[in-house]
Amino acid sequence: MWQRGRVSAPRDVDLALVGGGGAGSLVLAALDRREVRGLRIAVLDPVRKRGQDRTWAFWGTPGTDLDPMLSASWSRVDVVTPAGRRVLPLAPLRYAMLRSAPVYARAAEAAERLGAVRIDAAVAGLDDDGAGVTVRDAEGGVLVRAGWVLDSRPRPPARPGRTSWLQHFRGWWVASDEPLFDPDRAVLMDFRTPQPARGVSFGYVLPVDERYALVEYTEFSPEPLTDAGYDAALRGYLGLLGLDPAALRVREVENGVIPMTDAPFPRRPSPRVVRLGTAGGATRPSTGFTFSAMRRQAEQVAAALAAGRPPVPRPAYPGRHRWMDAVALRALDRGLVGGPEFFQRLFDRNPAERVLRFLDGETSPVEDLAVMRSSPLLPMTSAVLGDAVGRLRAGLGRRGVFRRGRGAR
Repeated sequence: MWQRGRVSAPRDVDLALVGGGGAGSLVLAALDRREVRGLRIAVLDPVRKRGQDRTWAFWGTPGTDLDPMLSASWSRVDVVTPAGRRVLPLAPLRYAMLRSAPVYARAAEAAERLGAVRIDAAVAGLDDDGAGVTVRDAEGGVLVRAGWVLDSRPRPPARPGRTSWLQHFRGWWVASDEPLFDPDRAVLMDFRTPQPARGVSFGYVLPVDERYALVEYTEFSPEPLTDAGYDAALRGYLGLLGLDPAALRVREVENGVIPMTDAPFPRRPSPRVVRLGTAGGATRPSTGFTFSAMRRQAEQVAAALAAGRPPVPRPAYPGRHRWMDAVALRALDRGLVGGPEFFQRLFDRNPAERVLRFLDGETSPVEDLAVMRSSPLLPMTSAVLGDAVGRLRAGLGRRGVFRRGRGAR
């Protein structure tokens, strides 16, 4: 059932999903797959998500519930630098591409089977009294009263980070009359693109078949480009691939901006409000990848609810990984290491599947040490010391603000 705006009387629900995008859709699908029944669920979003508004690329083992929805997958990927091309076997993992339309469609079917109420209203307030959450619209009206709220709306971090970059990109879905692409291999990172003065850039290619592929230009840097800047970069990358833009038809365009920062994203801002997705720390600070952690959050939420426990997922990444990300971001931002060299060393000195599992936050401490040894020693030592000083200064600054605030009362 889909309702517009405020319901006629406050509706009591057990679970309110605020945001019906990727994170909310994955939660609905996970609840349905575990056959969690008897929960009163509401989904609140001013826009009902459908169609191809984004593409997720991720790695994992084959044979999951996502397999029927994948547009393509690859057991080998290329990493390209000015020094040459490496073809990386990923077994037992694979790299996969998932478009949003089947994710949204499956979530809609799951919502119907779960008996969820959908309300197409923007949520402006979450009043948590410890026993439940009153969900309000922009006028202060009550939309629902929920036992728990899972909030996946994008939001800034709790405070600025010591390093704050963006993963920003534009991709063209291109079609050709002639076979131009190898559907058995994806280009994971191609660092032959001109590198920004402060940041890292690369292109990649995700072929669906010989004549159709997503070609994308990505930067890790502090500021996004203009539209003209992205288009020029994409035309330049097509040239590096030996492709003539005039011979290709651009069927769709995708854009995105994702935070890459060591700033904190509180997962539980109040007792009964839990944040998911980027707002809940699912975005990996050193790469901007989000999907795998977002899916883990959904599975953990569904498992907890199926067992009668609070729907609170574990942290998206181990604390040691968040520290390593902060150090890597600092080293890249201060120019202590070059981006292409940094990622080339990771893949040159580690099995590809270890690097990918590390980027997903699923490696052991022993494997993490191997990854750390792949980094240039002196620049990364400098970054570690700089990060420690930055943390100390930030901590002293927060305590100073706290003391001044107490003294003013």
